Amino acid sequence: MTTKPKQMKPKKLTAKFRKLERKLWNLEYAQKIIEFDGATVAPEKGAAARGEAMGNLAGAHHKLLTSKKSQNLVAGTLAAAQAGRIADPQIATEARVLARDQREATAIPQDEAVAWTRLVCEADAVWHKAKLANDWASLAPYIDRIIASLRRQAAHLDDTRDPYDVWLDQYERGLTAEACDAFFAQVRQTVVPLVAAIREQPQPEAAFLSAHVPEAVQRELSFDLMRLVGLDMDAAALAFTEHPFSEGFAAGDARVATHIYEDNLMSNAYSMIHESGHAIYEQNVDAAYAYTCLEGGTSMGIHESQSRFFENTVGRSRAFMAPLLKLLRQYVPDVYGGVSEDELYRAVNIATPSLIRTEADELTYPLHIMIRYEIERALFAGDATAADVPGLWADLTAKYLGLEVPSDTEGCLQDTHWSGGSFGYFPTYALGSAYDAQFVPAMSADGVDLESACESGDLEPVRNWLRSRIWRWGRGKDAPELIEGACGAPFDATYYCDYLQGKFSALYGL
Repeated sequence: MTTKPKQMKPKKLTAKFRKLERKLWNLEYAQKIIEFDGATVAPEKGAAARGEAMGNLAGAHHKLLTSKKSQNLVAGTLAAAQAGRIADPQIATEARVLARDQREATAIPQDEAVAWTRLVCEADAVWHKAKLANDWASLAPYIDRIIASLRRQAAHLDDTRDPYDVWLDQYERGLTAEACDAFFAQVRQTVVPLVAAIREQPQPEAAFLSAHVPEAVQRELSFDLMRLVGLDMDAAALAFTEHPFSEGFAAGDARVATHIYEDNLMSNAYSMIHESGHAIYEQNVDAAYAYTCLEGGTSMGIHESQSRFFENTVGRSRAFMAPLLKLLRQYVPDVYGGVSEDELYRAVNIATPSLIRTEADELTYPLHIMIRYEIERALFAGDATAADVPGLWADLTAKYLGLEVPSDTEGCLQDTHWSGGSFGYFPTYALGSAYDAQFVPAMSADGVDLESACESGDLEPVRNWLRSRIWRWGRGKDAPELIEGACGAPFDATYYCDYLQGKFSALYGL
């Protein structure tokens, strides 16, 4: 006679599950530290050593997550939670999310996971040099290898789906190329005619935007901009890099990295506001999620909705010009002492096609995303290789922005994402902007006076709404559930299109 294996007591099962989560978290934390260091302060010749360390850490993480023992533990915890033997709903959510992570990681062979980490670490180091040298050819072989690896990994994850759809889904659950096509088509119908109409209008004079502001002054201003958004400065750090970015390591450790141009203060100012939006999201995930798989943002679209919300919906609003100008006058009185709030508002909302995505105005920004999206589709479909990218970039830039691309540094080398393997990420930038437009009427319906908060510089009412509706949930809810819960309806890009139409028609008297 056979007997069923004895069930582990819920308390012991929960303790073992949490121990596994913490071990995984420790390995992830170490990888993030090395990655951030490599992008900010690490020496160029250390790339090989970083790749070795990160590859081994990635291997250890993959082995621990996918071991049979871990699979049994996660499955047992999930089953116990579903059967009501574990009453804590948070454990049920953790088990559900970690089980999904485990399924996806198990699908990727460990040697592939290790090789991938080493590949993107090497590619990122090559990109830093290639951008400075205007040398796409040196990066191109890495891009081809990255695409090949991503196609292999996609087949491991789900060989019934288009590989590009698999990666879109990794950045935004449920997202497909078909949905992206429909979204971008709707946005194009609004943006392209607006951009064409604005070309015929005079642009405001704004010489102060290119005034020389020393790096030391901009560094000090950066900290006050982080405070203005509402970052906990005891839980944040600032570094400097070629391409601005942010990273959440833990609830008490969010990092922001920016790039300072002495003749373009606003580049740094809005990078700081944007990246602080990412960091404040990470800082405000429910403290109960610390060291678990729920810690951190749920998707790149939701993450970008926070950064774009603070950068544009708040940071470029007419009401926000009061606190922003107060800071600018404090740090650069000789430049901004005579600038009015209306002049600043018009200046930071000038809409005109430009080459650099991170410097793009709010209206033309989605056109930059469409360029990258179409190139990614071509690469994954096998219709192009990395050698074709500069030509495709030039053609699409002419099509969408009406501009010539003078160099690869100002074209296909401007972003770090592809060298890091982040294909399928770019669409989330445009989606994030569209998500944040839908949050505004939902805030208003809940009694939040966004305009008054922006005008006073006291964004606490706004942060409270975002904290309760978005931030606190971490990875516990996917984007569709978060949006419907916060807004009372599914995602609808009409809010975004109406926002752009209304704002820029008013600015340019259309």
